[in-house]
Amino acid sequence: MRWSDNSHPSGSGQERAMVNQSSPGGFLLLGFSAHPRLERILFVVVLISYLLTLMGNTLIILLSVLNPRLHSPMYFFLSNLSFLDLCFTTSCVPQMLVNLWGPKKTISFLGCSVQLFIFLFLGTTECILLTVMAFDRYVAVCQPLHYATIIHPRLCWRLAAVAWVIGLVESVVQTPPTLQLPFCSHRQVDDFLCEVPALIRLSCGDTTYNEIQMAIASVFILVVPLSLILVSYGAIARAVIRINSEKGQRKVFGTCSSHLTVVTLFYSSVIAVYLQPKNPYAQERGKFFSLFYAVGTPLLNPLIYTLRNKEVKRAFRRLLGKARDSRKS
Repeated sequence: MRWSDNSHPSGSGQERAMVNQSSPGGFLLLGFSAHPRLERILFVVVLISYLLTLMGNTLIILLSVLNPRLHSPMYFFLSNLSFLDLCFTTSCVPQMLVNLWGPKKTISFLGCSVQLFIFLFLGTTECILLTVMAFDRYVAVCQPLHYATIIHPRLCWRLAAVAWVIGLVESVVQTPPTLQLPFCSHRQVDDFLCEVPALIRLSCGDTTYNEIQMAIASVFILVVPLSLILVSYGAIARAVIRINSEKGQRKVFGTCSSHLTVVTLFYSSVIAVYLQPKNPYAQERGKFFSLFYAVGTPLLNPLIYTLRNKEVKRAFRRLLGKARDSRKS
């Protein structure tokens, strides 16, 4: 069992020969190189999105740190998510902008290795962190009287640490076998990023072990956390139904809808990349999903939490008010 050779660019037998992965040469990130006009449009979109991502996530972190009213578990995890998104998007967007702007679309083997390691590390961490945030919402809605006792600061730090450690372990386990694959000499990665599926497609050797490893990782990192999130929200939905007050129901919906929206956007795009069928159409579509979860979700996360959360809006207005007062004085 291995990825179909149809995914490789056509060429002579010599071009398809295997090369040592430690070669000083790098890789070509093809992206949408067959559509130069689309790349120029994407360059502008990605650049603006990246700048807004930096501002939005930095703002969330500042508000969570500076405003005492946001010193709660929910905003502690949210600031973790914002920091993670800052690192996540910064690990790939600068390289992506260079590739989109001009004909140079190369990335060194070391650069590809670092990008793969960071992407696996932070992507896995986000999967676990979103699950932890779902648990926090579950306790807040279903066990409100015991919330402060259960979700205490020490547990918050431990849960956040567990998310980061699991992400690190997953990356340490999966990155080396992927980089040790015998890559074809054309070194053309049909994607924007050095991701596991794209690098497996680039291999001219047997990828059975890597595919099995990726399938197992997908179950533990995607399917299991998503199942736990759905179970949590199933319990939350039952609790909401039992609330007689319409105002109370709206309040619960307001505190959970932002997280549920973020979960939907992130998991749908990641699943579309890592669990896609092996055909050219799915591969081309997968590029857009890769672009979305690398650029779109880090941008949308702070917007969703800011627009849907009254406490964050109030904290932002207070910060602006203090800024105006300091200028006047």
